[in-house]
Amino acid sequence: MTEQIRAEIVANVMSVVARPGTRIDEGDTVVILESMKMEIPVLSEYTGVLTSIAVKEGDVVQEHDLIAVVD
Repeated sequence: MTEQIRAEIVANVMSVVARPGTRIDEGDTVVILESMKMEIPVLSEYTGVLTSIAVKEGDVVQEHDLIAVVD
């Protein structure tokens, strides 16, 4: 089943930690966002293969923007 990881806040993408094609588990960090000088890890809620990353370092995400897809 394909699942989407979405942003919960408006923030800058500080770092992309996971890479497409790798297996991730629930709780693994996918990207790190920065908002108001705080680092906020975005954790996967799913276990599976990370099929795509929709953001890159330096991007600004809005609430509910797509960050990654897990299959």
